[in-house]
Amino acid sequence: MALDFSGKIAVVTGGAHGIGQAAAAALRAGGARVWVFDIDRAADVVVDVTDRESIDHAFLQCGPPDIVVANAGTGSEADLTETSRDLWDRTIALNLTGVFETVQAAASLMKARRKGAIVITASTNSYDGEARLAAYNASKAGVLGILHTAANELGPYGIRVNAVCPGLIRTRLTERHFSHPEVLKDYFRDIPLGRGGEAHEVGAAIAFLASDLASFITGAALLVDGGQMASKFGTWNEETAEFSSGAWKLK
Repeated sequence: MALDFSGKIAVVTGGAHGIGQAAAAALRAGGARVWVFDIDRAADVVVDVTDRESIDHAFLQCGPPDIVVANAGTGSEADLTETSRDLWDRTIALNLTGVFETVQAAASLMKARRKGAIVITASTNSYDGEARLAAYNASKAGVLGILHTAANELGPYGIRVNAVCPGLIRTRLTERHFSHPEVLKDYFRDIPLGRGGEAHEVGAAIAFLASDLASFITGAALLVDGGQMASKFGTWNEETAEFSSGAWKLK
């Protein structure tokens, strides 16, 4: 069954690149009028999601949305003991406070209409403690608190709030990882599907959660990780499989 967003206004923050761009494309393919909010000037509206005035001004331009994808985010690596306060503050401001501001602004517009769908981009790092990503992990764990609270409070208004939790997805921020086969070989041992994900695969999951096909789903965090979070002790080994062209495959 095709996803139908005909006549709906959709907003995607951080929609100029990567997962956000893929989500915007999926919504647009279903007939939505998509507004990309991004700090990048390629966006429909240049928006700094850490600035509430900037967000409110952008929503005034597009009108009350039917769908909002709170996707804008960032991530920088540093050892826990070397994580500067500046790195921490920047990450929390964009990944956590930016999501709060976006969801709050969207909900304020949606409540009067008694309908709407919000999808937040969380992460598998919302659950695990991947090394050198203390600020990122904390921010992505925090957005699940926003998810659950918003789903609880906004459900009576007919507003659904869900999240996607991507694993390692090929984007401009992660492309450097995909260019090192030996690194991927070990990393992908713990992914049952044997590979990394593509942005369009997360975009499709976001579009599903935003669609009427998910009409009785709210407060859910959908893992889009190739099964990584289900694989505690690893899936792949050289006895039964081989690693080639960036993916594990059975012999």
